[in-house]
Amino acid sequence: MNVLVTGAAGFIGMHLSKRLIEEGYHVIGIDSLNPYYSVSLKNDRIENIGKINFDFYQIDLCDYKKLEDIFKSHQIEKVFNLAAQAGVRYSLENPHAYVQSNLVGFFNILELSKIFRVKHFLFASTSSVYGLNKSLPFQEDFDTDHPLTLYAASKKSNEVIAHSYSYLFDLPVSGFRFFTVYGPWGRPDMALFKFTKAILDGKPLDLFNHGDMIRDFTYVDDIVEGIYLASTKTPDGNDSFDFNNPPSSDSPSRYKIFNLGNSKPVQLIDYVKAIEANLGKKAKINNLPMQMGDVYATHASIEKISNWVNFSSGVSIEEGIKRFVDWYRSYYEV
Repeated sequence: MNVLVTGAAGFIGMHLSKRLIEEGYHVIGIDSLNPYYSVSLKNDRIENIGKINFDFYQIDLCDYKKLEDIFKSHQIEKVFNLAAQAGVRYSLENPHAYVQSNLVGFFNILELSKIFRVKHFLFASTSSVYGLNKSLPFQEDFDTDHPLTLYAASKKSNEVIAHSYSYLFDLPVSGFRFFTVYGPWGRPDMALFKFTKAILDGKPLDLFNHGDMIRDFTYVDDIVEGIYLASTKTPDGNDSFDFNNPPSSDSPSRYKIFNLGNSKPVQLIDYVKAIEANLGKKAKINNLPMQMGDVYATHASIEKISNWVNFSSGVSIEEGIKRFVDWYRSYYEV
């Protein structure tokens, strides 16, 4: 079976591509290789995937014609759309990148999935859509109408657009709200990568709100497991839809949205201590106030996806950080 993975040179995209190949799929990977962070790291991820049952194309999702050519050349049965301009804080600096990649690019890949009648469209959303929700853990039916950043707003838009396409065109859709993903081959702009580098370099690391924040850190293998399991089960259809008495937001047509998290949140300062323990070196900390757009706590309820595909998170923070540090020392020859 041919499957398409967008953002294949990305952190999660690389790990997912390798898993799909191991499961016997032929993966068509696309990525723009934009310079938001190290292109050499992205190229190394592509090399890490290998060449067996993997074809890679450097394409921007905004280039509709090139995307269309991919769909015409390969009989694609499932689409895993992970390509996006990532980063909550970067959306404050370069909002145009989010509109192009996360809105225009997302629409292009969704429209082509409709035209070429893919069997299942799966896409990445984010826990950031929960905004200032105070009730924990976050559940999929919570209010997500008040995102705090353009990044979160763009992902909320993805959910809404995908929902409409699923209903109008009977397109099976599964979306995933990721909770603070970490692990080997991670992005240099994420906390674990930055903290590890700063400690090893003997430089201060920036700790917002003095480390008094709670995050549901989720190891990348658990994220990939959730996506893969969901991809093996097509969302149920709904033959009747009463506009005067609509069902819940994720029920019409063949659309489901899931949290993907560890569901065991930790204090940010404890996360730093776990990194210190693995590095055998103390951090120099630059305490800062809460940054604009940040939330105090995230915590995923994973009951919905657990009931749907028997998902459970399996990698502890201690083990996950150890695996990352081992990879970092090896990759950067530290």
